[in-house]
Amino acid sequence: MRIADDIRTMRIRGAGRIARAAAKALKLAAEKYAGPDDVNEFVRYMEVVAETLLSTRPTAVSLPNAVSYVMSRLRRQRPGSVKEARSIVVRYADEFIGYSLNAVRMIAEIGARRITDGDAVLTHCNSSAAIAVIVEAWRSGKDIEVYATETRPRYQGLITVKMLAEAGVEVTLVPDAAVRLLMKRLDKVIVGADTVAANGAVVNKIGTAQIALAAKEANVDFYVAAETYKFSPATVLGELVEIEERPPTEVVDNSFLEKHPRVRVLNPAFDVTPPEYIDAIITERGIIPPQAAFLVLKREYGQAIADYVIKATVDLED
Repeated sequence: MRIADDIRTMRIRGAGRIARAAAKALKLAAEKYAGPDDVNEFVRYMEVVAETLLSTRPTAVSLPNAVSYVMSRLRRQRPGSVKEARSIVVRYADEFIGYSLNAVRMIAEIGARRITDGDAVLTHCNSSAAIAVIVEAWRSGKDIEVYATETRPRYQGLITVKMLAEAGVEVTLVPDAAVRLLMKRLDKVIVGADTVAANGAVVNKIGTAQIALAAKEANVDFYVAAETYKFSPATVLGELVEIEERPPTEVVDNSFLEKHPRVRVLNPAFDVTPPEYIDAIITERGIIPPQAAFLVLKREYGQAIADYVIKATVDLED
C-alpha cells in the first residue's frame, strides 16, 4: 500500500495527517476491493489492510484510533453484503477525516485566546494544531513574535517555518540546542502531541520534554494542542507507549558508520513530557489540565477502554 509506505517512511508525517491518511487508505481499499462477493471475505481483507497500516508507526496513537474508528463500526454493524460493508467503511472514513479537520479549526480558535498581544511564542516539530493556534492568533490581530526549532534529525521545523511564513507570520528558526538560552525571551510554548496518556503525560517529538523542562524552570507557560483522538485508551490499563526508534542514517550517513564500526547511533523519535511540566492541553472540546486526561478518555473512548479490559482479562486467563 502506497499510503502505508508513505507513513512508514515519513513522507506523511504529523499525528493528525497520519490519522487522516490511515482513514483515507481504508476508504480507498474498500472502494478498490475486487475479491469474492462475500462479506466475510471483505471484512478479512479490510482487517489485513488495517493491520498493515497499524504496523507502520508504533508511537502515534492517532493512527490506531483512526483505524479503530472505522473498523470497530464495520465489525459492530454486521453488514449483510459487500456493498453495505463498503458503504460503512467509506462513510466512517469520511466522517473521521471531516472530524479531524474540524477539530484543528476548533483548537485554533480556543488556543488563540490563550495568546496575548505582544507574546513571544515557541513551537517545536511540525504540528498542524499548534501551527493553527499561532496562525489564528496572528490573524486575529495580535502582535506576536514566533520562534520554531529545527527539530533534528529530520528537520521538521523547516516545514513549520515554511507553513507559518506562507500564512503571513514572521518566524525565526532556531537550533534545538538554543532553546534554554532563548527561553528567557519567551512567554509561551505551544507544541502538538502524538499521544496523550491517561495520566496526562504527553508523547511528542524528541526534544519536547527538554523544552518543557526549560519552560518550567523559566516559568514560561507550556501548552499542548491535541485532538481528542490522540488520547490513548490503552494507557488507562497502564500499557506503556512504545517509543519508536528510527534508522541511524537519519543522524549520520552510512559511510560514517562503515568507517567507524565501533560507533552506535541511538535515534529515538519521541520522548515523554510529564504532566507536571504541562500547564494545559488544548483540545477541540476545550482546555483541560493534564490531570483531566482520564476524564477525556472515559468520555470519548468508554467502549474502547471496555474492549481493552476484556482483552486483558482474556489474556490473563490464558
